[in-house]
Amino acid sequence: MQNYHMLADYNAWANRLVYAAAAQLSEEELHQDTGAFFGSVFATLSHLITADRIWLNRFTGQGPKPKALNERPYERLEDLRAARVEEDDRLIRFTRSLTPEAIEQPFSYSPVSSPEIVTQKLWPALTHIFNHQTHHRGQVHAGLTSMGKPSLGLDLIYFLRSEGKAWV
Repeated sequence: MQNYHMLADYNAWANRLVYAAAAQLSEEELHQDTGAFFGSVFATLSHLITADRIWLNRFTGQGPKPKALNERPYERLEDLRAARVEEDDRLIRFTRSLTPEAIEQPFSYSPVSSPEIVTQKLWPALTHIFNHQTHHRGQVHAGLTSMGKPSLGLDLIYFLRSEGKAWV
């Protein structure tokens, strides 16, 4: 269980760093196509919050329930950033509420992209959320560096050596 607690804390920390870097971009840079799967830094950050909302709704039955993976729930980075903090807090609270028995339980859902019903245990899906975040934060990071912006130290080990010292 503590691994998920640590990953939720790390996730929030890494998101704060990425959003701080994104806040330094001009509007043009923020919406510039960087070659990432969702295009721009803004679109990628929008996808991440959308995907987290989808998964958290599947897990809890609460919160927003986006209908598409490319939704842009906000027009301004400031609003997206505030929502990101809220979703990271929700994810932290959710992981703290889990028991070893709960993560072994199967749950069912329909993917956004198809009507099929998928049933799986909670723990692989929860692991997916953190892996998915890391993947797309990497795309944002690549977009930032391609624009000549400073590189970000987003590795888990950097978190553990700074704010995450409680986990070591």
